[in-house]
Amino acid sequence: GVTLSLERRMALLDWAGKAGSWIIEDDYDSEFRYQGRPLPALKSLDRADRVIYCGTFSKVMFPGLRLSYVVVPVGAVQRFQTVCASLNAGCPYLFQAGVADFIAQGHFSRHLKRMRLLYAERRAVFVRALEQAFGSRLQIELQPGGLHIVARLAAHEDDVLLVGRAHAAGFGIKSLSSWYLDAEPQRGLLLGFANVVDAAMATRLAQRLKKALDG
Repeated sequence: GVTLSLERRMALLDWAGKAGSWIIEDDYDSEFRYQGRPLPALKSLDRADRVIYCGTFSKVMFPGLRLSYVVVPVGAVQRFQTVCASLNAGCPYLFQAGVADFIAQGHFSRHLKRMRLLYAERRAVFVRALEQAFGSRLQIELQPGGLHIVARLAAHEDDVLLVGRAHAAGFGIKSLSSWYLDAEPQRGLLLGFANVVDAAMATRLAQRLKKALDG
C-alpha cells in the first residue's frame, strides 16, 4: 500500500459520496509516526459520512486488553449496535470504563508520546546494527511511521528462501516480494523492531540474522 496524497483522499471521499459506498478505514499504526506531521484520518475529512473508522488498543497499549473500536456514520449506528449485540458479550465494561478514564484524564496522549520516542530510538539502534552487520547488502528504507523496517535486497537474491532460513532460526520476518500482486516484485525483508530494547540486543539480533541468511 501507499500513503494517499490529500488530492487522492478527497477524490476517494467524493467517489464514496456519489456512489453511496462505504470506506472502511483501518487506521493501523497511525499513532507511531516519526517524521513529518501526522496525516489526517479519512474520517476527519469525511463530509458525506461514508467512512467507517476502525482502530485497536492492542498495539498502542497491550494485546491482552482485547479492546478495539469503530467510529460509525450516524445513519449506521443502530444497525451496528444490533449486529454487535447478536455476536458476543463484548469487552467487559470495567475495561472499557478504565480506558475511557485513561483517555479523558490525558494519560493516553502522554503514553503515545512516550512510546513514539521509545520506538524511534529502537528503530534507530536496529538500523545501525543492520547496517554494521550487512553493509551494502541491505538497503534500508525508513518509512515515516509504523513498527517495521523495509530492507531491500539485490534482484538476484531470493527473499523467500532467505526468510525460510530466518524462520528456521527463530525470526518472524516477512519477504517483501510476497506483498506484490501485479507489479514486478522487489526483493527485500520486512523486519519488526518494537521489541529491540537496546543497542546490544540489536547487535546480537543483526548478527544472528546474518548468520541465518548466509545459511
